[in-house]
Amino acid sequence: MLKTERQQSILAMCDRYGTITVKFIQEVLDVSDMTIRRDLEELAQRKKLLRVHGGAQKINNQEVFTSSIETNELSHNEKKKLHTREKEYIARNAAAYITKEDDTIFLGSGTTIELMTQYIESSSLRIVTNSLPVFNLLSETKRFELYLIGGLYREKTGAFVGSIANEAVQKIGIKKAFVGVNGLKGPEVSNFSIEEGTLQKIVLDNAAEKCLVSDANKFDHSDFYNFYDLRKVDALFTDSTLSAELKSYYQQYTKIIQ
Repeated sequence: MLKTERQQSILAMCDRYGTITVKFIQEVLDVSDMTIRRDLEELAQRKKLLRVHGGAQKINNQEVFTSSIETNELSHNEKKKLHTREKEYIARNAAAYITKEDDTIFLGSGTTIELMTQYIESSSLRIVTNSLPVFNLLSETKRFELYLIGGLYREKTGAFVGSIANEAVQKIGIKKAFVGVNGLKGPEVSNFSIEEGTLQKIVLDNAAEKCLVSDANKFDHSDFYNFYDLRKVDALFTDSTLSAELKSYYQQYTKIIQ
């Protein structure tokens, strides 16, 4: 690949993702570490990008980030109608990750996690949730020891949030936590609600194994509130429509399970 073509490719990746690492560029372009670093230095000198530790960042990235934020939160019923096949796929794989009997599992709010309730095979689990729909679905099975975290009720998602909910989850030891997201942009994990994001952060920080679920449409997008760092997550479950390029990019931050 010619130098001009290589640098154009680097700028295109930077434009798409906002921030890119040397390792990611290596995987995509199949060139040496030294060549990439020279290209990045040259492009930075020409003010085509910003050089950062381990990679590069798009100039005016904050402006681009702000313009890409979702401004309207869909209702629970509206979300249930979107990408149903992909969500079923994710739900099956995520539920299969629950393998040990007697574990304490946290299931967050969201339509994909609601679908997970159909596929959990373990018969002896302690399940904690702040989602009323998840609780209602699981209570019908009469198989699990269920705990519903109370607090301020958000009708948009069917979740309980706020200081009462936060205090409750801080005191619970969680083996595996499954949390849904609205957006993934680089290492930043986001959703629409500060209150829900705050609770989700507490849950993930307290969990021995931290898992996210997200359909492919939420990759490379941001929502209002960044609540977690993808590099702290153990596994990210998504569907089979995620492109190889996006998978390669996000694998630098966490394990992607399709």
